[in-house]
Amino acid sequence: MNFFLVLFMYAAWSSVFSLGKMALELSPPIFLTGFRMLMGAVLLLTYIVIRNRSSFKFNRQQWALLILLSIFSIYLTNAFEFWGLKSLTAAKTCFIYSLSPFFAALFSYLHFGEKMNRRKWIGMMIGFLGFIPLLLTQKGADELLTSVPFLSWPELAMVGASACTAYGWIILRLIINPPNADKSATPISPMMANGVSMLIGGFIALTHSFFIDSWSPLPVATQNLTPFVQGVLIMAIISNVLCYNLYGHLLKKFTATFLSFMGLFSPIFASLNSWIFLNEQPSLVIFLSTGIVSLGLYLIYSAELRQGYYTKQLKKAA
Repeated sequence: MNFFLVLFMYAAWSSVFSLGKMALELSPPIFLTGFRMLMGAVLLLTYIVIRNRSSFKFNRQQWALLILLSIFSIYLTNAFEFWGLKSLTAAKTCFIYSLSPFFAALFSYLHFGEKMNRRKWIGMMIGFLGFIPLLLTQKGADELLTSVPFLSWPELAMVGASACTAYGWIILRLIINPPNADKSATPISPMMANGVSMLIGGFIALTHSFFIDSWSPLPVATQNLTPFVQGVLIMAIISNVLCYNLYGHLLKKFTATFLSFMGLFSPIFASLNSWIFLNEQPSLVIFLSTGIVSLGLYLIYSAELRQGYYTKQLKKAA
């Protein structure tokens, strides 16, 4: 039953890429980022206020980490994502975003000293090679380097989004389980960290939008405001409320590495969603690249099994 919940979660999460593609027809990407994050923050923080108002107390170190989380996990991740999504297909955007587990493994090695043995390095190299077939197709509008013609600015933006979201996971890990915790400090839950970072990151994105977009009075035409708000609300409910809380529930049943591995189903679900909602024809290259990347991530996952990370996490969750 829990396995099917994982599939349902990623099927729902992948639909956000198609919804975002439609929302970008009504709004510039930076404004969409800020508006969506603020709406998600209101939903989450309102729930927290009702449940436990006294939990809104942070020390200087916690504030510093929350601001970093806001910049990397919210502002940069989503600004890069929506800017890239404007030029790429929803399926391709979702697929490049799936690069994040590989960045997470690398950042975990750099920050926490988690061992990168030969099996992990081979898995990471295979995973990166799996992206080449997709990058050779459906080019973005602007080429980045003439010597590497299959790279474009939108594709590079999505790689940046993937790296930023992975680094956001590292910061979130430091927030929830600080290495040198102040015993007098109030612990921060993942939901609280997500809500506060969305609030701060949303304001940063809106400030950015104010200086680069045409506000008259908003960057969204008056006749498009109602469908835009409705679309963003659906995205916030699916991503920030439903999938985020379901992910927290599933972390009690599975390791984060396993859930990241299962996330490779997302591009396939995104292909189906974009076919249904956007009439984007599914690409066989998506399935080929997904298979290659899955092999690479499987090698990393099996290496972590041997190193005992799976057992340790299950003991913590028990």
